[in-house]
Amino acid sequence: MFFFADDGQLTSLPSGWTDVDPPDPFDAISAGRSPFRVDDLLALAALIDGMRQAGQPRDVNPITP
Repeated sequence: MFFFADDGQLTSLPSGWTDVDPPDPFDAISAGRSPFRVDDLLALAALIDGMRQAGQPRDVNPITP
């Protein structure tokens, strides 16, 4: 979203910070009951998995129960 500030300079803000974009469907349906989105949880799981794999030596098999 672009607008002119009080000093006349063209300025921008992400439209998600305003009421220009429609409400997020997840937020509307969950009505505040869930603080986490499925996509965000999956991204977090992938990040943690990547960190775990990066910490293991490549030539050693992990021990599993």
